[in-house]
Amino acid sequence: MQNWSTYLTPGAVEIQLGLFCLGAGEQTHGAEPAPDRALGCHALVWLREGRGHLLHGPDRQLHEVRAPAMLWLFPGVLHGYRPSTRWRQAWTLFSGPATAALTSLGHLDPSRPVRRYGDPRPVDRAFTRLLRVSTQHNAVQLTGALYDLIGQAGTSSGDGVAARLAELACTPMSIQDYASELGLTVNELRDAVRRTTGSTPHELVLSTRLSSAKVLLAEEDLSVSAVARRVGYDDPAYFSRLFAARVGMSPVAFRRSGSISGRISSL
Repeated sequence: MQNWSTYLTPGAVEIQLGLFCLGAGEQTHGAEPAPDRALGCHALVWLREGRGHLLHGPDRQLHEVRAPAMLWLFPGVLHGYRPSTRWRQAWTLFSGPATAALTSLGHLDPSRPVRRYGDPRPVDRAFTRLLRVSTQHNAVQLTGALYDLIGQAGTSSGDGVAARLAELACTPMSIQDYASELGLTVNELRDAVRRTTGSTPHELVLSTRLSSAKVLLAEEDLSVSAVARRVGYDDPAYFSRLFAARVGMSPVAFRRSGSISGRISSL
């Protein structure tokens, strides 16, 4: 692998995309420590070969690193490489207002600066695509590749908990019952859902039920009462009030509107 890099300066329109790449490349480092520094933007470093430690944060905590692994670097946070072997890595720099939402969703988490993967191939493919697109001067494709990489890299073992909870969401149960069904404590369930969605189990259950209700209202000839029961509510009046409060219109109005309008925040 040859060392190479490209640095990008997004224009005003590219910045409006919400997430933009500032640079990308590939490097090979020797076993000597790199100078400690703090970046002015976010960075992902995909370690393809090597092992050692990442110094991270004001307390200069050392995190073990063993390839394949992703290093997550954050603006203004001190970091330094402490390789014990040669490091072969790919990297990208990025910024934009969307990083705030990605942080809320748990994809950008300063408490997890090193992540490893049971199957690293999806992450490696996503990074390879970003490296390729970074030289093609297509801002939309590059932003899409960056979102894809962050989405792939933000997934780790245990992050399937949110998907499994969503599968159970229309079965009326308490959060304690959901946790027990998944073989977790309530705290473990909360942590797993937060890492994936940036939300709580209660909010995930609610949003899943509303999404399912929208599908039934749009595509099935069911009464509102039947829809309510299908998504876990025995009281149709309560379901209708909840739906109206979160979606911005009643279930009947949603069906009549063609199922498209309503507040985006409710989706």
